[in-house]
Amino acid sequence: MRILVTGGAGYIGSHLVDALCDAGHEVRVLDDLSTGRVENIAHRLDEIKLVNGSVLDAALVDDEVQQAQLVFHLAATVGVRHIVADPLASILTNTRGTEVVLAACFRYWRKVVVASTSEVYGKTSKVPMCEDDDRVLGPTTVHRWSYSTAKAIDEHLAFAYAAHGLPIVVVRYFNSYGPRLDEHGYGSVVANFLRQALAGEPLTVHGDGGQSRCFTYIDDTVRGTVLAGFTPEAEGLVFNLGSTREITIRELAEMIRTAVGSSSGISPTSYESYYGSGFEDTRRRVPDLTRTHEVLNWEPELELEDGLARTIEWWQKTHLE
Repeated sequence: MRILVTGGAGYIGSHLVDALCDAGHEVRVLDDLSTGRVENIAHRLDEIKLVNGSVLDAALVDDEVQQAQLVFHLAATVGVRHIVADPLASILTNTRGTEVVLAACFRYWRKVVVASTSEVYGKTSKVPMCEDDDRVLGPTTVHRWSYSTAKAIDEHLAFAYAAHGLPIVVVRYFNSYGPRLDEHGYGSVVANFLRQALAGEPLTVHGDGGQSRCFTYIDDTVRGTVLAGFTPEAEGLVFNLGSTREITIRELAEMIRTAVGSSSGISPTSYESYYGSGFEDTRRRVPDLTRTHEVLNWEPELELEDGLARTIEWWQKTHLE
């Protein structure tokens, strides 16, 4: 198939491009390289078509979508620190960009998989989190929640088009990590800990470190994303894609420190020192995978220890040589 991947030079997007190319598809990538990197897909440039442009460029998106048979929409501003630092640009990129992509998909009737995030659940205390659960958010004066809101609008737009018959699927990522992660973007907690541990610096843990997440290796994330695009029964639905193994951030820091043989200490630090005043965090985030397993026949396969070992091997090869 001819497939368009927006944000295909990003951390998750580039791995998705790899998977689609390996499966024999003709892939085009639309990425403005604001957070994506050409290095992530350099090994594919003789196989794919890279268009350096923005999803906010309606004419460009229209042309790219018209040529595609299937669209994976991953282009977005990601990373909590990016959101907090520039909420206006983040909101506009995430909402307008999705609006432009969906409008083009509707115009040419192209199936589209929209990448969303576990952030949409907000700070609910209910775990595990089911796709149809209520969202619980903080006040609009706290920029932290603008990302959750923007991605929820993306989902609302997708389902609004689905109500008119457009084949759409939404996937919500839970803390994906692996090679190509960016310490300044998605997966930054793993990247930060790796950088600090290998440099012999203290590992900075925000708050008391008792907040927990479920970390999902990139191969599992991508496999679920591909299944979402190629499973007809998935159309019109939203799916959690994440590990169900819960680990606190302090435990993660200790695991990474041990894995690299570092003598670094663990240094608690306030959220305010990193994100600014008024920051709020989610205490726990655990996915319910019932629907994902039943419809996509997907569940994560790689254990955290193995995934971290692969990530550390990549990090040492690319950062220390």
